[in-house]
Amino acid sequence: MLPLALILAARGALVAGSDRSHDQGRSPDKFAWLEAQGIALYPQDGSGVTDAATTVVASGAVEDTVPDIAAARRVGAPVMTRPQMLSDLFNAAERRVGIAGTSGKSTITGMVAWILDQAGLDPTVMNGAVMSNFVREDTPFAAARIGNPDLFVSEVDESDGSIQLYRPTVAVVSNISLDHKSMEELRALFGGFAGHADIAVLNLDNDETRALADTLPADRRLTFSLGNTAADLRATDVEATATGMRFRLDGAEVRLQVPGAHNVANALAALGVAQALGVARETAIAALASFRGIRRRLEVVGQAGGVTVIDDFAHNPDKITATLRTLHAFPGRLLVLFQPHGFGPLKLMRREFIETFASLMGPGDHLIMPEPVYYGGTTDRSVSSPQIVEGVVAAGRQAEAHATRADCGDRLIQLAQPGDRILVMGARDDTLTTFARELLTRLSA
Repeated sequence: MLPLALILAARGALVAGSDRSHDQGRSPDKFAWLEAQGIALYPQDGSGVTDAATTVVASGAVEDTVPDIAAARRVGAPVMTRPQMLSDLFNAAERRVGIAGTSGKSTITGMVAWILDQAGLDPTVMNGAVMSNFVREDTPFAAARIGNPDLFVSEVDESDGSIQLYRPTVAVVSNISLDHKSMEELRALFGGFAGHADIAVLNLDNDETRALADTLPADRRLTFSLGNTAADLRATDVEATATGMRFRLDGAEVRLQVPGAHNVANALAALGVAQALGVARETAIAALASFRGIRRRLEVVGQAGGVTVIDDFAHNPDKITATLRTLHAFPGRLLVLFQPHGFGPLKLMRREFIETFASLMGPGDHLIMPEPVYYGGTTDRSVSSPQIVEGVVAAGRQAEAHATRADCGDRLIQLAQPGDRILVMGARDDTLTTFARELLTRLSA
């Protein structure tokens, strides 16, 4: 919601808002910064919605029972979902880059944003995460880049089905795997999204995305891969370095400051977008070399007492797999704090979560889980963290569930030894970063 608010405000709209987290006193720095940008904040009690000329834009986490929505109905103000508003802005642009997939969206969006910025194309960018290259003292929450409205780059979400609203000229699908919807639903959603594009940039290393590529004519697709020789963009000589990754593309060396083979795939996707938009390959490669990543994507918070604390957004099996594989390429035991991003996803992917942790944790690793994120509402809470822990323990790995995150923090500090990495994982909760920093402070003490 924050980057969307910034884009609307930059276009002359008078923007105000409410948030349960603000009412609960969470993330005060972020809300104070928003107010400093001229965005008024109201309690989520309906007091901010008094005029029929106001358009109320609600995220998927806002139920119809929330007082602001009731107030909008009462005064006759129109109500839109976040993706409805975003897709209206997106579809109005002359050139539209939509970046979708179960994993990698935010990083690819950040890479594309930086490439286009460095190529002098002045894009407008809507991301779901803070892009480190655009962070300045006066823009600490740089999830948006305000630029030319006729070149719009946006992360596109399939979780609520709203991906079908977007009409990209260039579409990226990084991968398709179980997350919020059934595979049958996902195939239809991603297929329709890619089918609308002039050019679809598709990953041949993912079975579902490869099958999608087969449905499109050759002149409407650009494919990428780390191993498939049929791909239009294929990485070779892939190598981890002390500062990131290195690979070759058609003889040219590409260097990244972000670790993991999954980021090589993300870079190939971004290079595919650059090619589709006519950006010179050498310009795009040079930009990637200075790309500093996305906040909360394997972000090292710091080291104290020989223990490294890492903050990461991984919240579904694909993202967790990429994170654990990347970290296990380096020495050190993993102490994993995983806070599920909701009761619904936990119920949907219970078996996949258990299998992912059981297969990718090392024998010395520990998994510590608090209860899932819950800010109120009518969500089915029948499956919770103890059921995941039970399955992981049954598979022979070390795992514990605790009633509160504070209890989990105490346990992590108790377990931590020099050489360990504490990995804080989860989504939909800005305070996870605060929690990671607090762990580092406690280790320092």
